[in-house]
Amino acid sequence: MIHNLKYSLKTLFKNKMLIFWTFMFPLIMATLFNMAFRDLSKNKELEIIDIAVINNEEYKNNELYRNTLEQLSDEKNEDKLFNIVYVDEQQAKELLNDNKITGYIKLEETTKIVFKENGINETILKYVTEKIEEKSIMIKNLSEQEIEKEIKTGNYNINYDELTNKIKELMQTETNIKDVSNKKLDYVMIEYYTLIAMTCLYGGTLSMYAINQKLPNMCNIGKRISVSPIKKKTTILSSLISSYFAQLIGLALLFIYTIFILKVDYGTNTPLIILLGMVGSLTGLSLGLLIGTIIKKNENIKIGILIGITMLGCFLSGMMGITMKYIIDKNIPLINKLNPAAIITDGFYSLYYYNTLDRYWYNIISLLIISLILILISANSLRRQKYDNI
Repeated sequence: MIHNLKYSLKTLFKNKMLIFWTFMFPLIMATLFNMAFRDLSKNKELEIIDIAVINNEEYKNNELYRNTLEQLSDEKNEDKLFNIVYVDEQQAKELLNDNKITGYIKLEETTKIVFKENGINETILKYVTEKIEEKSIMIKNLSEQEIEKEIKTGNYNINYDELTNKIKELMQTETNIKDVSNKKLDYVMIEYYTLIAMTCLYGGTLSMYAINQKLPNMCNIGKRISVSPIKKKTTILSSLISSYFAQLIGLALLFIYTIFILKVDYGTNTPLIILLGMVGSLTGLSLGLLIGTIIKKNENIKIGILIGITMLGCFLSGMMGITMKYIIDKNIPLINKLNPAAIITDGFYSLYYYNTLDRYWYNIISLLIISLILILISANSLRRQKYDNI
């Protein structure tokens, strides 16, 4: 196993094309980003967001929404997030059309959020309303559970005062939306996030090359391995481990270069940033493995397919236009839920802007599930491959 691992590493590091795409290309892109956006970046602290709330009966009767939004717009609150005006719907539309507010909230049977465009402020407003809705569902479930529990015990004299106090405690819980962005809110950070995502996915070229070296229909080395007494599982596993190790070296170089040379600030959650990069690299490795096993073409075609998929994913996650990610999230959210580049980017985004890790861990789990599915499909494809003659 150790011998195969050393041999695989030597093979990978002797391939100049792989070294370029894995180690050099991300550094070149980072340099270009720095040159292009250094003077255009508008670094500013997280601004208070101007919004409107439709002051209808539904809103007046919804204590949870009123308490939360009042807290987030309180002048005495050091983490004040919103400036709120209470208007009717016609006035809200006029304010939105005149760009005087980011958006407005209207409570009906379901909560309605109206934006004019997509951006950071719109995403924050959407996130806040989602959290309020989650708390509302939690309160409703608590009420039903408490009532059901009392009825099951034969107690029909339910203490509604006690139940009401529990609900009020939940309503008064402080919101977890705060300005904890690391020093400055930089819109160009999304570009660096997509660059890291691209680097993670480009690691697939390593696993693709490694698996091609083990396939008898791809090269002479694969033919020799197929007739050798060495266990195929051992050679394939050693190749994948060496690919992952090489990919982590490339990712480490990118972090070192951007942090210490380009002075990119990724925030204070360094261990979580490293973890996300490692998991993202595993997904990239799995993607390369899948393409290497199921595509029955030569190596150049496989690499072209992998790079094409990677660049498309990075485009949809915001690399070529920051607002693209928000457009996709709003109109076709399923795409970015399945797009590894968007998931990795979103993981970094959540660490940078929010002090809750719920969204971060959701992204980590999503990447692990995608990786597992890709690896299982690849393993099944390898197991089914048979050759009448080579």
